[in-house]
Amino acid sequence: MHRTDHSTALWLRRFHPAEDAPVRLVCFPHAGGSASYYHPVSARFSPGVDVVALQYPGRQDRRKEPCVQDIETLADRITEQLLLLDEKPTVFFGHSMGAVLAFETTLRLEHKGSHIPGSVIASGRRAPSTVRTETVHRRDDDGIIAELRLLNGTDANLLGDEEILRMALPAIRGDYAAIEKYTCPPDRTIACPITVLTGDADPRTSLPEAEAWQRHTRGDFRLELFPGGHFFLGEHPSAVGDEIARELGTL
Repeated sequence: MHRTDHSTALWLRRFHPAEDAPVRLVCFPHAGGSASYYHPVSARFSPGVDVVALQYPGRQDRRKEPCVQDIETLADRITEQLLLLDEKPTVFFGHSMGAVLAFETTLRLEHKGSHIPGSVIASGRRAPSTVRTETVHRRDDDGIIAELRLLNGTDANLLGDEEILRMALPAIRGDYAAIEKYTCPPDRTIACPITVLTGDADPRTSLPEAEAWQRHTRGDFRLELFPGGHFFLGEHPSAVGDEIARELGTL
């Protein structure tokens, strides 16, 4: 990374710096999520892996910046930042909205012919071209909080802390606006393999919707089903880490 590039330092976070590692893992957070969600992943894989977690605008130390409420634009900006890194064999891991961003970013890197990941892991998200009419971003604050409780994706302490929750809601709403307005044609594909991880009780991703990711890769496809809901990875961190390790091992 160019250490003097303030923009890159804002976007790309290394909790256990290992820039000289031979391979890289780039982590894309879910809607309303932040880079710090992947701190345990960084702890597991560093220093053998250069673990980079994305920090989108509008949250935590970037909360004064406006959210990017468009997936295509956000993927463009992420692509710009990743191209500033030195090139090395890489796996992308994205959960929920992050899975779509990992896919769209890969598409852009393939078009540029640089920094192309060797594998994409899409976790907790239906395939890009599947269609559901979802309007969580249009709900009032209580409606958004109800969605968070349904998905069990926000720490119970945060849901119980009115001040912290109100600070987080603009980012959550902005991210929901981005992902709910996103559309993808069924013939949009990437060359690299896709591994899909999904929970068997996820209210926002059915098994057929998860399997539909297969039509978005021209490479290998693999699907792993986990017990649990939308945030199954919080219940099975070791097993999910093993899946990441498996993909890193293919580089």
